[in-house]
Amino acid sequence: MSEESGYLARPDGARLAWRRVAGEGPAVVWLGGFKSDMAGTKAQALADWARASGRAYVRFDYFGHGESDGDFRDGTITRWREDALAAIEALTSGETVLVGSSMGGWIACLAAMAQPERVKSMVLVAPAPDFTEKLMRPEIPPEGLADLARDGVWLRPSEYGEPYPITRDLLEDGARWSILEAQEIPIEVPVRILQGGEDPDVPWTHALQLANALKGHDVVFTLVKDGDHRLSRPQDIARLVAAVEELA
Repeated sequence: MSEESGYLARPDGARLAWRRVAGEGPAVVWLGGFKSDMAGTKAQALADWARASGRAYVRFDYFGHGESDGDFRDGTITRWREDALAAIEALTSGETVLVGSSMGGWIACLAAMAQPERVKSMVLVAPAPDFTEKLMRPEIPPEGLADLARDGVWLRPSEYGEPYPITRDLLEDGARWSILEAQEIPIEVPVRILQGGEDPDVPWTHALQLANALKGHDVVFTLVKDGDHRLSRPQDIARLVAAVEELA
């Protein structure tokens, strides 16, 4: 089964790159992480699974990511949430299974809250809800705060490659989409969470806080004790595919 590709036009003229496998069942939709793209190991593994099993699957790049248009530093949680909702609306029909990695876990939750009738279940890998306020802002060094105050942007060093531009707009906008401050997150669909115990970016306690806040009762939290943030080893990929198969 082949995978088609194309571009989704957004109201401001920017285009989102996407790839899709036509198949049976609710469409599995990949929501990537901050500064990652749809060509990553986990996204590709799910594409391979979809083609082999005849299941519907969609992956795309947010504005400013991968093959999509836009400057990454102009992106915000608002923009990427809207991208996800637009991709779900344009590229799928009926119920979906949202698979969110890191920031994509936050986006998945926001999408499920916005369109509950379109979401059958979710699989979240190292989900990072509220990461701009809870994980990123507290770690900004004094010189980074000075850069943000002066220039509106700080270049955050990254062990994954080039420094990430963190903007004042991203931080201020992210605070508006906080979900962990609520006593209960109004998501009742089945959720599977895979979290590395040695994740340097998203502490397992952060992901567990999300699991405990979800309103639904069919929530399973799996701690991979020796797992890192990416959870892209063969055994991690096997867990991911198994979780998607269970809920799809």
